[in-house]
Amino acid sequence: MRRFEDKVVIVTGAAAGIGAAAAARFVEEGARVVLAGRTEGSLKERADALGAGDRASIRVADVSKPDDIAGLIDFTVGEYGAIDVLVNNAGSGMLGRVTTVDPAVWHHVIATDLDSIFYACRFAIPHLVKTGGSVINIASVCGVAGDYGFHAYNAAKAGVINLTRSIALDHARDGIRVNAVSPGLIVTPATSQSSPEALAKWHAAIPMRRPGQVEEVSGLIAFLASADASYITGQNFIVDGGMLAHTGQVNLLETYGM
Repeated sequence: MRRFEDKVVIVTGAAAGIGAAAAARFVEEGARVVLAGRTEGSLKERADALGAGDRASIRVADVSKPDDIAGLIDFTVGEYGAIDVLVNNAGSGMLGRVTTVDPAVWHHVIATDLDSIFYACRFAIPHLVKTGGSVINIASVCGVAGDYGFHAYNAAKAGVINLTRSIALDHARDGIRVNAVSPGLIVTPATSQSSPEALAKWHAAIPMRRPGQVEEVSGLIAFLASADASYITGQNFIVDGGMLAHTGQVNLLETYGM
């Protein structure tokens, strides 16, 4: 299935994790993809691994900097002549208490996780109008329910979800669809840094009793970007193994051996 034959796709945070899987999925389905990230070596390695030749390009960009985002959009249009899909995936987070977190860290996380989506959409929409394009913003379950200690991340991802809705409303009549994807625990280089004890507790909180794989997220991203989702916009899709379906109360079926 090649739903994106000759379509032009931008993926930020494309060197690893969900972004890398999304880039691979789009290439597999025929797209021309610009992989964006902060480290040239990692991007080049990822692009080479795709084996897509001139259908995969890289662009070094720190999405916390609006000028870098503008440069990414200009580069893509200059390289391929259009933009059909924008995947805003890049993000960062920092654990700490609100009373002790460095305000500079707070502002950096907000700039990376939330402001970047505002600017990327601002700069890309004039091009997406021409193609009837699609935007997929990667949020998080932390933007729905929050999590201990990730204050800036929680706030930013909640903002991403509502910003997604407002941009979708603004541009529905332009033929642009804008949706969010909120993953739970997904196996990525970032989550793999957690201790075995922390991961065990995390797994126990997931009804499916396992983490998700990046391909389980990239498949949804590709669907939302495709014509198969042509009547879907302004929505937030949760990919968490059922975690947010749970109230957090004791499982009485297990308690009573039922």
